[in-house]
Amino acid sequence: MFGNIGEMMKQAQKMQTKMAEVQEKLATLEVEGTSGGGLVKVTADGKGNIKSVKIDPTLLNPEEGEVLEDLLVAALRDVQTKAEDLASDEMGKVTGGLKLPGGMKLPF
Repeated sequence: MFGNIGEMMKQAQKMQTKMAEVQEKLATLEVEGTSGGGLVKVTADGKGNIKSVKIDPTLLNPEEGEVLEDLLVAALRDVQTKAEDLASDEMGKVTGGLKLPGGMKLPF
């Protein structure tokens, strides 16, 4: 009986180590979100931290401020979604595709 618990603890430690490795890897990966057909580009790491924002000069017209704001929000949402998907894919490799209940994220 105790042997099974010991084995489960070893497996949990291995998974925790692998999850830490994935977190480190995610910090080095990049995703790009775009909007307006590429007029606004946002780059983030795999954890969703914004690294850069590129805005096409044609959008820098003061009269088009609302358009630029809307496109920036759309690009930020796009890059966040891509970063979340990347993180989910990478964590899925560690958990063997184990799906967590809504709202739960790894690492705990």
